[in-house]
Amino acid sequence: MDKIVIKGGQALHGEVQVSGAKNAALPILASALLADGTSTYRNVPDLADVGTMLKVLRTMGCDAERDTETQDLCRVGVNGHITPEAPYDLVKTMRASVVVLGPLVARFGRARVSMPGGCAIGARPIDQHLKGLKALGAEIHLTEGYVEATARQLKGGTVNFDVITVTGTENVMMAAVLAKGRTVMENCAREPEVEELAKVLNKMGARIEGAGTSVITIEGVDGLKPVEHAILPDRIEAGTLLVAAAISGGNVLVKRVVPEHLDAVVEKLRETGCTITAEAGGLRCQAPQRLEAVNITTTEYPGFPTDMQAQLMALMSVSQGTSVISENIFENRFMHVPELDRLGADISIQGHTAVVKGVKGLSGAPVMATDLRASASLILAGLRAEGRTDVSRVYHLDRGYERLERKLRGLGADIRREKA
Repeated sequence: MDKIVIKGGQALHGEVQVSGAKNAALPILASALLADGTSTYRNVPDLADVGTMLKVLRTMGCDAERDTETQDLCRVGVNGHITPEAPYDLVKTMRASVVVLGPLVARFGRARVSMPGGCAIGARPIDQHLKGLKALGAEIHLTEGYVEATARQLKGGTVNFDVITVTGTENVMMAAVLAKGRTVMENCAREPEVEELAKVLNKMGARIEGAGTSVITIEGVDGLKPVEHAILPDRIEAGTLLVAAAISGGNVLVKRVVPEHLDAVVEKLRETGCTITAEAGGLRCQAPQRLEAVNITTTEYPGFPTDMQAQLMALMSVSQGTSVISENIFENRFMHVPELDRLGADISIQGHTAVVKGVKGLSGAPVMATDLRASASLILAGLRAEGRTDVSRVYHLDRGYERLERKLRGLGADIRREKA
């Protein structure tokens, strides 16, 4: 098992390029099930979760591979017989693989997909996915830990989500594109990744309007065709790299960024005193002499993303003053707090709120990652801490960041990966 070793105190400088978005790539890869033939995707990040999705597709009978020469290119071929089942041993390792449910029942009339089970950062039920599929006429049965969905022909209908759900919006949207008639989806997730999936589906021949807003309208079509598409940049990786510049006292140009996708994060960084400027196809972050504390409340897009909460908490741990961070998306997303405290942070938890009292400095120590974004926050804290920080269980990191330690090393960080 690998660990990341950091010797802190180096201000980061230079340029770094953002990889493709994991949370866009996963449902887009699943959408290949909706058409016969081979779809080609570029700018696909080389991540453990992407590898799991390709494995899920291969298990079903797809020809799903990463190009050995062009590492950011993946092809998914859907030809001949497909076994519409996603087994537990794969779904348990990556909850997002449940997004194959909608395409399977829409295209093949049936699907058997393992229930995702628990998640370290909190409950992520799929009841809204099932509610949406039922509204389109699917019959749903839960048996032996699997969701079994069947439909001779899905029919358009009205889906009003009780709560905003990104993967639920994506799953039902992929099902509705082949449903007969019109579907209206209300209270939809507005994330850029949802809009990106709709863009891909429309390129395949779907008729979707309103993606990126709370109401999505879909006119069903008889069939779709394969597609070629480049995945948009990962806004969470971009935000993490901007915070790396800020916490290290550096000056970094983060390239391949869609600035409007980071409005909420940039606003908070500017409140801390950072200078954020748009230039050369990216965003530059120049750290201030002294970071100021800011309050953060996570909420659905376009609000402040829960996936950036841990990283901003690391930044606030060395700011001037006291920050209040409220987590409104996941109930267990403060598991990084005890680890940050091991590095010398002063953080207390009160229910869904963390109170962060800024300290002058952090001190390196062995710490353990508990989830994907927690691992990033510990690495960021390690960049600032005096001495050596060892971050273990970084397989979490590899699920969502493409070679983050190499990118940070290219900016001047003293960081390396070791076998634990």
